[in-house]
Amino acid sequence: MATSLIPLSSSFLQPLKFKTLAKPRTPPNLSTTRKITTTCDSQNKNTGASSNPSSRNPNFQKRRKSSKYGTSRRSILKKSFLQEQVTFTARVTEDPQVAIIGGGMAGLVCALNLEARGVKSTVFDTGIHGLGGRLGTRFVEPQGLVFDHAAQFFTADDSRFIQYVDGWLEKGLVREWKGAVGELEVGGSFSQFPPSSPPRYIAVNGMRSLADSLLLESRLVNVVRPCWISKLEPLNGMWHLSENGTPRGQFDVIVIAHNGKCANRLLSSSGLPLVAKQMKKLDLSSIWALLAAFDDPLPTVKFEGAFVKGVESLSWMGNNSAKLGNGGTPNCWTFFSTAAYGKQNKVPQENIPTVTSEKVRTGMLQGVEIALGLPEGSLPKPIYTRLQLWGAALPKNTPAVPCIFDPQGRAGICGDWLLGSNLESAAISGEALGNHIADYLQNSEANPEEFAIGLHDRPSPLAGHHIGQFPGLTSVGEKHEAEAYQLL
Repeated sequence: MATSLIPLSSSFLQPLKFKTLAKPRTPPNLSTTRKITTTCDSQNKNTGASSNPSSRNPNFQKRRKSSKYGTSRRSILKKSFLQEQVTFTARVTEDPQVAIIGGGMAGLVCALNLEARGVKSTVFDTGIHGLGGRLGTRFVEPQGLVFDHAAQFFTADDSRFIQYVDGWLEKGLVREWKGAVGELEVGGSFSQFPPSSPPRYIAVNGMRSLADSLLLESRLVNVVRPCWISKLEPLNGMWHLSENGTPRGQFDVIVIAHNGKCANRLLSSSGLPLVAKQMKKLDLSSIWALLAAFDDPLPTVKFEGAFVKGVESLSWMGNNSAKLGNGGTPNCWTFFSTAAYGKQNKVPQENIPTVTSEKVRTGMLQGVEIALGLPEGSLPKPIYTRLQLWGAALPKNTPAVPCIFDPQGRAGICGDWLLGSNLESAAISGEALGNHIADYLQNSEANPEEFAIGLHDRPSPLAGHHIGQFPGLTSVGEKHEAEAYQLL
């Protein structure tokens, strides 16, 4: 039964015609309450025995000690290009199942579209508290603090995405954000976006609530979290997935619905060199997010969200308490740095040095003072702060294809970066790959190469500002600007 969140086009109403439906292969011990037993960098530790190279080569010189943060990106990419291509020749099973690695908007929409076409899938996500990826919301108890710490809001410009948004509005999952949002110049000069601007949407209980609600009505989608898939192994015509040595099931098709160094590591020895090469071409920016709660309203502020211009350490500031209608105190703010500031202060996000976190926290709060035109040191002291580095925040280039699919290896990629840098692009990409895989499975007798897509497209620079694009939203005072801002 297709969920009503899917636009009901004719292609979605055609179930796959398989001979019989075999009993679902449920991977063992897929508890949704397990604790994370591995991290991204631990996936590359060598557990095998090693010999002393100096005993084999008397001229051997001791090399520089490897980084404690894991294998270098260069070595990962070199390994990716040397691997042999996996080619599956056996027919897919009568009851095909798809593994989707990543539970952000692209992965979830991919799963929903597969379900609408009669295909079962399992979504593996690393989230401890919930799904969503960059649809992230942090709840701090017992203070009752709520922060959207990634995507702040979204717009809908494409007719396909508008259908999703209309469904979410009908179900009460999202609503329009009508608070004052605009641009903030240095010194506190605020210009609100005009009434003619496209509607801005937010999830009613924080952005994560939207992600957690998307699969509530699904019957063919299994969710496993927290789970960090660390290995993909082709064996006997199937993909075998594992997490730190623990089997997590076998699947006919795999989908990579996340990016960055963890995705590169996962693909480095998978037998998918073409897919790995395309992922390698992605250039990502880094953004610092500072969550801060204040007992009292910030001085001079008469807005709920603002894109900051002219401050190196700050590009966005948003009042979560006002946006979500929590009211009262404390006031919970989300601050984002510029991409340039993120690059200048980039460190391994799994192990942020204390000296760096203090420097960035101080610099961003000083940026707030500069943006608001406050005297130095006059910003009220926050009662709570938390700093997070989005090391793979936003794409800086795009191949401008809806999805990538390797029919020989039965593997695909979806994500916002394939089309742009926004929630709309993520949903459209997930929809495209879900339907493409369903078409592939339904036409297994056809030439597999007919289903190859996006394996050789070259990326081009992605226009935008520090934090991306916002479809349909033009910058204040620039009526003819084609693209403006988009958060994470």
